[in-house]
Amino acid sequence: MAERAALEELVRLQGERVRGLKQQKASAEQIEEEVAKLLKLKAQLGPDEGKQKFVLKTPKGTRDYSPRQMAVREKVFEVIISCFKRHGAEVIDTPVFELKETLTGKYGEDSKLIYDLKDQGGELLSLRYDLTVPFARYLAMNKLTNIKRYHIAKVYRRDNPAMTRGRYREFYQCDFDIAGQFDPMIPDAECLKIMCEILSSLQIGDFLVKVNDRRILDGMFAICGVPDSKFRTICSSVDKLDKVSWEEVKNEMVGEKGLAPEVADHIGDYVQQHGGVSLVKQLLQDPKLSQNKQALEGLGDLKLLFEYLTLFGIADKISFDLSLARGLDYYTGVIYEAVLLQSPAQAGEEPLGVGSVAAGGRYDGLVGMFDPKGRKVPCVGLSIGVERIFSIVEQRLEALEEKVRTTETQVLVASAQKKLLEERLKLVSELWDAGIKAELLYKKNPKLLNQLQYCEETGIPLVAIIGEQELKDGVIKLRSVASREEVDIRREDLVEEIKRRTNQPICIC
Repeated sequence: MAERAALEELVRLQGERVRGLKQQKASAEQIEEEVAKLLKLKAQLGPDEGKQKFVLKTPKGTRDYSPRQMAVREKVFEVIISCFKRHGAEVIDTPVFELKETLTGKYGEDSKLIYDLKDQGGELLSLRYDLTVPFARYLAMNKLTNIKRYHIAKVYRRDNPAMTRGRYREFYQCDFDIAGQFDPMIPDAECLKIMCEILSSLQIGDFLVKVNDRRILDGMFAICGVPDSKFRTICSSVDKLDKVSWEEVKNEMVGEKGLAPEVADHIGDYVQQHGGVSLVKQLLQDPKLSQNKQALEGLGDLKLLFEYLTLFGIADKISFDLSLARGLDYYTGVIYEAVLLQSPAQAGEEPLGVGSVAAGGRYDGLVGMFDPKGRKVPCVGLSIGVERIFSIVEQRLEALEEKVRTTETQVLVASAQKKLLEERLKLVSELWDAGIKAELLYKKNPKLLNQLQYCEETGIPLVAIIGEQELKDGVIKLRSVASREEVDIRREDLVEEIKRRTNQPICIC
């Protein structure tokens, strides 16, 4: 090691000698001679086996976000949070990792996607997979039986990422949940109303919310002849019907999961049906399904749900879809999923679903799994798929070549002459103290043209220009960047004028 260090030092010194000769414009022969010595030393040094080539990149399934992308994300979060607050939700936060046993056995076949952490001193930990299970743990631990909460945070899944479709290993979830014992379907209807409000406000295109009920699914599997032990695995197969054909799903059920072909055909008769409240009423009359207690309860609740959705004015956005299965183990009642619709190619065709952007459902038994006495707290909630929404909004802005402001600066404090840095610093400080979002260029004597160009590039709407004459007159020249119109404003009136022009509320103290 000492020999190698000595050689490395010789290489460094010889390198400096070569660079020095080049700067002095020494003769070509002299430079060549010294370069040859440098190469000889490097050959003696040989490759450093300990040093591996470092590739600068983000881990698979993750990404960085530029200021432009973050500006888009903040606008989307703003819409979502304002809707959650409009419906009376409080906000909570939970650790990014949980005890491994907290997450185990809650996600069915998706449990294999949980990130386990290395043992760090006695506790086996995992990164959270969603925000629902930590919420249930929070309720049980704090003995809460009633809360309406929202939670926006990152979750982690060891999934195969599809970045262009907004599918990552690290991503945000925006959850809203209502916990507590209430009359049937009123909280469930509000969750669907919230989902529709958010998707409509974001203006990302036409959407449809599919609804089903876990009890209807379980009742259907029972009358079709699916063994109890296969309910959940067949459920996850049915859940793929929005992505693949019935034939492929049937082949998976029969070939991979050992279901009898006639049982699969019987399931197919049901899961390919979708419609509105009329389908609910039709199935209530179904000779087999109506004899199953679970299915009957689920259909009765869905009928009531559609009544409330009609009163909320969103029934036209909702479709009762028997193929919706939502693979997570903890759902016990109504389940729903919002999909964006692609315009039909031909008139008369049904619009195609191009991907889920929100989902949720009722999970009445999850909190009881964590309670020492098994006390249940009924819960219903929804999760907005913000990553997919971000991807859609970003693509739309790129297609429109729309400029996105990445700062909220209202005014740039500029000077028209030299030696006015002190005055600029005094004015910008006054504006900051008054709650105005202001900037100045970090130069003693910037050119006025450069200051104006900076405003145009960054979208700053106003320039407060200080000059010697303005200082004598006790005014500031306020310039509109868009119209280039300039007016003299008394210094004491500047704050109110900036607020008026940028629509910021004026504080009356």
